[in-house]
Amino acid sequence: MTPDDVERFEAAIAAGGIGLFPADTVYGLAVDPESESAVGRLYELKDRPPQRPAAVMFLQLEAALAALADLPERTTDALRRLLPGSVTAIVPNPRHLFPLACGPDPDRLGVRVPDLSGAIAPLAAMRRPVMQSSANPSGGPDARRLADVDPEIRAGVDAVLDGGELPGLPSTVVDLTDYDDRGEYRVVREGAISTSDLAAILGTT
Repeated sequence: MTPDDVERFEAAIAAGGIGLFPADTVYGLAVDPESESAVGRLYELKDRPPQRPAAVMFLQLEAALAALADLPERTTDALRRLLPGSVTAIVPNPRHLFPLACGPDPDRLGVRVPDLSGAIAPLAAMRRPVMQSSANPSGGPDARRLADVDPEIRAGVDAVLDGGELPGLPSTVVDLTDYDDRGEYRVVREGAISTSDLAAILGTT
């Protein structure tokens, strides 16, 4: 993966395309989170129910915090401790940002900032956020290598980045919507970051 590859990838997404890319966990699909047609294509390609929310991925932590500048201080501090990393954080969304990613509840938003080290480091050059979902049919196995991605999904995308073999565990999903008020969080899905590691970072509940 080169900076030129990433530039072409970002251009494809800006034009309404679907990108297949490596994160710090598994391979994912990326689209412009503001493009209704691109989001619709992604859900159709995955055969994913449209009411299921997805996450918005930023490639720089400061870009995420700038977009979410109205988050309470305690929640922002939690994000700084968790990210970048293999975590999807569900946070309050009072301004109803990125509604296409929110499913039926626009008051909550899933946010990802991957750890861009090693082979996937060139992705840090991307300046636009993307709506992302794992590169598999809905409910199917996650793809650790590009070759593991379902052939129909590979055929349905507009741009591909190869980051080699990835760790293979999906991100851990943690709900921080009550964190500011009570210091409480809920693990929605345990993945690459263990529950015990989360407790060490955020405190026990």
